[in-house]
Amino acid sequence: MESLLFGTAGVPPSSPKPDSRTGIARIRELGLDCMELAWVRRVSIGEKTAAKVRQKAEECQVALSVHAPYYVNLNSAEADKVTASRERILKAARAGWLCGARNIVFHAAFYHDDPAEVVYEKVKMHLVELTQELRAEGNDTVLRPETTGKQSQFGTLEELLALSREVEGVAPCVDFAHLHARTGANNSYEEFVAILSKVEAALGQTGLEDMHIHLSGIEYGPKGEREHIMLAEADMRYIEMLQALKDLSVKGLLVCESPFQEMDALIMQEAYRQLEAQR
Repeated sequence: MESLLFGTAGVPPSSPKPDSRTGIARIRELGLDCMELAWVRRVSIGEKTAAKVRQKAEECQVALSVHAPYYVNLNSAEADKVTASRERILKAARAGWLCGARNIVFHAAFYHDDPAEVVYEKVKMHLVELTQELRAEGNDTVLRPETTGKQSQFGTLEELLALSREVEGVAPCVDFAHLHARTGANNSYEEFVAILSKVEAALGQTGLEDMHIHLSGIEYGPKGEREHIMLAEADMRYIEMLQALKDLSVKGLLVCESPFQEMDALIMQEAYRQLEAQR
């Protein structure tokens, strides 16, 4: 990526219609630069529509990504649920590729009562097989398991960086709000720099220049994430996060997941531009 692009998780609320093409056009009107196709319930787009979405994104110069369905658990004790989870990831990656999206975001698994290292090996095995299957089809999407906001969920930063080192075609989606909610920490300039430094140590400068980031305000408790909220209502020190992103020359996509995504995306974009202007 040549810069850090800001956008929304799904079609912006102010879009005249709720379809992806109209949403992409609205992203461009707003002055944002990326949009995540929020296929969080199901993937139902056909090839013809996907081609039209790709064309619209190219015309508007809007970078696309995909959030796969929430119903993914690669550590389920039920074999049929694991099979269904794999299919949901594959379906999102195949449809996303047709739309011109490169990054496919998903929540990988729950720990249940299994040791973290056991869950890691299971998730790794599945991702190796999934990426190999996609590459065999000529599909070069990047599978991006997301850092998760609840302690019951697989997806610490360390786990995802290890997967990214070991499995070709895998890279992390770093959700700063989730990292904050999971521990109550990770909410200062120094901590944001430490997070990014871990990315650089694991994946090199290339890792910083090809990041996929989620951010919103977040409400949380002792067990972690409760719900996403607006930045103005949250304790998230997003200006300090943006400063860290600027100082470490991070590039890629920053997707806002606030309830009213476009408002907070524009606020963050403007704040980031002001920080850049201070150079």
